[in-house]
Amino acid sequence: QVTLVESGGGLVQAGGSLRLSCAGSGRTFSSYPMGWFRQAPGKEREIVAAISWSGDGTHYADAVKGRFAISRDNAEKMVYLKMNMLKPEDTAVYYCAATRYSGNYDATYYDYWGQGTQVTVSS
Repeated sequence: QVTLVESGGGLVQAGGSLRLSCAGSGRTFSSYPMGWFRQAPGKEREIVAAISWSGDGTHYADAVKGRFAISRDNAEKMVYLKMNMLKPEDTAVYYCAATRYSGNYDATYYDYWGQGTQVTVSS
């Protein structure tokens, strides 16, 4: 069993930065590939970034490549999403999630989810 708690969301102007944090718990946390997803009003939940259990492999949605960076610290059971050059279209609720399946970015394959943190980017 894994529980996840996100933090770090807020209101920021376009061009600004935020770092989201995801605190995990459970003995097996470090064995799970992790992902950050987002969901804007009226839109489906979409993958933003994913990271392998070791941290050696990462994946980014095209919309955030070059602006966002995912990382993890297994000793601290933390996953981070550093977001730079934020745009109004990045506004959404951001969720971290854990999956048993490496290299899978479909939300239906993620087993554990946090409660989400709101990110609002003003123009």
